[in-house]
Amino acid sequence: MPIKKRLEVISLGDELLLGLRDNSHLTYLGKELARKGIVIQRDQEIRDSTDDIKHYVQETWNRVDVLITTGGLGPTVDDVTREAVAEALGCKLVYDETVEQAIRERFARHNRVVTENNLKQAYVLEGAEVLPNPNGTAPGMWLEKDGKILIMMPGPGHEMRPMFIDYVLPRLEAKDIAFTNDAYLQIRTCGVGESQLETMLQPIFNPHAEDLNVAYCVHEGIVDIRLGSTGLLPWQTIEQIGEQCRDALDMDFLGYGDVTHGELIFKYLRSREKTFSVAESCTGGLISSAFTDLAGVSKVFLGGLVCYNNDVKTTLLGVPDAIITQHGAVSPECAVAMATAAQERFESDYALSITGYAGPTGGNKDNPVGTIYMGYCSPYGVWSHKIHIPGTRIAVRQKAAVMAMDWVRRKLLKYQMHDLLEDLAM
Repeated sequence: MPIKKRLEVISLGDELLLGLRDNSHLTYLGKELARKGIVIQRDQEIRDSTDDIKHYVQETWNRVDVLITTGGLGPTVDDVTREAVAEALGCKLVYDETVEQAIRERFARHNRVVTENNLKQAYVLEGAEVLPNPNGTAPGMWLEKDGKILIMMPGPGHEMRPMFIDYVLPRLEAKDIAFTNDAYLQIRTCGVGESQLETMLQPIFNPHAEDLNVAYCVHEGIVDIRLGSTGLLPWQTIEQIGEQCRDALDMDFLGYGDVTHGELIFKYLRSREKTFSVAESCTGGLISSAFTDLAGVSKVFLGGLVCYNNDVKTTLLGVPDAIITQHGAVSPECAVAMATAAQERFESDYALSITGYAGPTGGNKDNPVGTIYMGYCSPYGVWSHKIHIPGTRIAVRQKAAVMAMDWVRRKLLKYQMHDLLEDLAM
């Protein structure tokens, strides 16, 4: 069982406080650390100011066991973190020639000349272990001092995240601060609300109430359940509880962990050597993006067409003009025509379409803002489906994309017996 430590994060950058950038580092670190049994006790966002950094690092250092900083390690004039932290902790900065060599080699690979300000990144806290940065020039640092640990990482996400996974997390595990395995089991669900979900699953949790930690997290159209132990419940028992939840959820069970609809549909169709295409209107490419985020998906996902304008629906996609004229672009007839046209255009086995009023304007008495129609074309038939989603334009679009893919997932599961019988007959 890992030793409980107080861990805090200091996120550096004027852009965070000016609202120019979201603090995605906190979201990432919070999730990854919690997965390993560590809860961030506090996060502070502070300016790129030497005085502010010194003040907040000194204040934080007095109460923590582990301090993580992100940002301010680059080559420009506003990157003052290393100097300010050194003053705050009474450390010297020493020049590391191995860091300089790594910087020069990286610049050479990109046919660039190293400028003097880039070499300031070769200064590290005396006694600190350098954390390599294969994706940038600013190295991270791991310093153990006063019985505490300081972890400094660069600001860019594509540099910080690999560094954390490859070099920070293994050290936290080796120090017995983090679990080597996941600290909780996450169950991902779709199609059932948070309160209904709790009512449904509480009888499963009740026999373990004293030793089981249960937490819910709501996303757009998705609810995650985290099952953990107070320390007395064996992992095997938690897995058994998870399987009971899976059985109770039936079609509302998506999977364990951070599984996505795109992954599930991809794996299902890939295993059957089938293909898929998309025609989107109101979601503007969100569904296509959910598939193209996946490596190797071209074996299944042939393509998608964003046909927001009605003329594009007819000229490029091939929806009959009469369908839109008679029934409107937001209608079950148009959704079916879009799905059928996508299947024909891309020559795919399956196709999904979506059209609707995301708001804040548009809609009518029969189809108010938030009305979404989906179309689904498969070897077993063509269907349409209507849903209504309240909320802002962004929320409607995001949830519509999730619900459309969930509808496809359920259709595939419903008709998988047809596929099985077809495979057996071959």
